[in-house]
Amino acid sequence: MCGIWLIFGTDQCVSKQTKSCLEIQHRGPDCFRIESVPQLRSCAFGFHRLTLLDSLRGMQPMRLHDMPHLWLCYNGEIYNHKLVQKEFDFNYETRLDGECALHLYEKGGIEFACQHLDGVFGLSILDTSKRLLHIARDTFGVRPLFKMPTRDGTFAVCSEAKGLTDVVHDQIQFNVDWVEPGTYETYSIRDDGKVDLVCKSRFHTIGSPPLYKTLVPQYEDDVSANIRSVLKAAVRKRLMAERRIGCLLSGGLDSSLIAALVVQTAREEGITYPIQTFSTGMPGSPDLQAARKVAEYIGSDHHEVLFSPEEGVSVLDELIYHLETYDITTVRASVGMYILSKYISEKTENIVVFSGEGADEVAQGYIYFHKAPNAKAADEEGRRLLRDLFYFDVLRADRSTAAHGLECRVPFLDHQFTAYYLSLPAEDRQPKHGIEKYLLRKAFSGTGLLPDEILWRPKEAFSDGISSIKKGWFEILHEFVETQVTDEQLRQAPQYFLHNTPVTKEAFHYRQIFERYFMGRSSWIPYFWMPKWTNATDPSARTLKHYKYKQDKTEAK
Repeated sequence: MCGIWLIFGTDQCVSKQTKSCLEIQHRGPDCFRIESVPQLRSCAFGFHRLTLLDSLRGMQPMRLHDMPHLWLCYNGEIYNHKLVQKEFDFNYETRLDGECALHLYEKGGIEFACQHLDGVFGLSILDTSKRLLHIARDTFGVRPLFKMPTRDGTFAVCSEAKGLTDVVHDQIQFNVDWVEPGTYETYSIRDDGKVDLVCKSRFHTIGSPPLYKTLVPQYEDDVSANIRSVLKAAVRKRLMAERRIGCLLSGGLDSSLIAALVVQTAREEGITYPIQTFSTGMPGSPDLQAARKVAEYIGSDHHEVLFSPEEGVSVLDELIYHLETYDITTVRASVGMYILSKYISEKTENIVVFSGEGADEVAQGYIYFHKAPNAKAADEEGRRLLRDLFYFDVLRADRSTAAHGLECRVPFLDHQFTAYYLSLPAEDRQPKHGIEKYLLRKAFSGTGLLPDEILWRPKEAFSDGISSIKKGWFEILHEFVETQVTDEQLRQAPQYFLHNTPVTKEAFHYRQIFERYFMGRSSWIPYFWMPKWTNATDPSARTLKHYKYKQDKTEAK
């Protein structure tokens, strides 16, 4: 996890724009570089590094002796870099995983390179010999990437939008927008350093199998065995790091599966230090209790971080600045993760943290999937959620941890795992016997990886599970915003906020904070996250009728 920043087409790129680059220094607290490109006019790279591999030769922008015309600046992890080296007989100059992107590009171009990268990334490759700039982003947008094109050809790229919002040209602020996941864009560079879009193309679609070689064993006839082997391989490849690895553990199915697999696989890989797990919540939180049981069962070195309602509310302002969103669900669910990440950064040596994001979208884990009219509709909704995940949970996982210099890894969004799981019959992936993610749970049933009470624990949204059963986090927030937003302000909301107009005081309060930092940028998210096929007026799972369900889990198994 690092922070990248590029600017083209302005003579003030270094002297005047460094302040903008420093807005993302939290992503890479270890070291910083800003460097002009001597072969081109008005072009500069900025890089904030979080060192995970090859501390000596891993600074960026990266250039190789055999390819001095190529400049690489990326934020991400390429898990198959050693397999790529072996397959194509590349001669690496560093131990850095991203080096393979330069070799792949030199061999077959930008599309070929992207299609052979197994990992998560926001990257840029500058080819000075062809005067081309390429930018690309991984399939699910696990790593963020923003661009700022202008009418006159000035162009900037950054890991977070805040690094671009103060970049101006002739005193005019221009539109800052996402680079779409699973795509690359190519720009030609003029003599004055300004750029023109040449092409934009998708190199991978969600659900399509990978073109690269992977660490996954051959599939068997047993679907459960395949699910286990593919998910374990997703965890194994993500152990790649020269810094300490830990796990975020809520006590729910997703984070518990990942934590258990990390502990198991780390032992097999010869990692000798005890894997630390981390949970957070308020007193009486069901997540804290469940996480404690999981940690004891898997033998992790467990840490609990308690926070009060007042402490949770107090971080909203800085949190929204780091998130760059005002979505209700995202903000609610990020509070605990943000507080926990701060603790991990300040009190431990862990730099890489595993998390369970993505399972609800891949495996139809949201409670409202029980209301899906049929398997086809459920499958379409799951794929839609995966396409839009970078607006919501993926954003939350990256920004909440990156704000404190941590790197979050999400095995459920592994390319191979998602492709295999989505290839299974749609009917098999639906909730069964009143239990969501039934197929995933069944795959690990009887393996001893987790206790049954955790494996078959009903869904509890993270933003709900951190609070007590008696009083939910969403209720605490509702009480707080009553003191912050008047009835009259809410009535006037349509006059001030045309896009995603707030209809609740909580939404209004978040939007006010967002506009203070990112005025006029509300289009960064297309809509508010809300459950489908229900009459819900609030995204909290606890407001849904199915939340209280009781089921004979022994019979269901």
